[in-house]
Amino acid sequence: MKRNISDIDRIVRVVLAVVFAYLYFGEVVAGTLGIILVVLGAVFLLTAIVGFCPLYAPFKFSTYKK
Repeated sequence: MKRNISDIDRIVRVVLAVVFAYLYFGEVVAGTLGIILVVLGAVFLLTAIVGFCPLYAPFKFSTYKK
């Protein structure tokens, strides 16, 4: 997998994952929306760690500058 996420994009994804986790585990958001936020946060965190976003690939989009 070729990296296609910049460092700023990675930081934003980690921050959003933390916010989503706080909203769910702090019981601010519950139910189906809470579960969706947790899953989305997990995806954001995973893509930030790996440095590759599979949704960017088909469109040949990249925020990573060499």
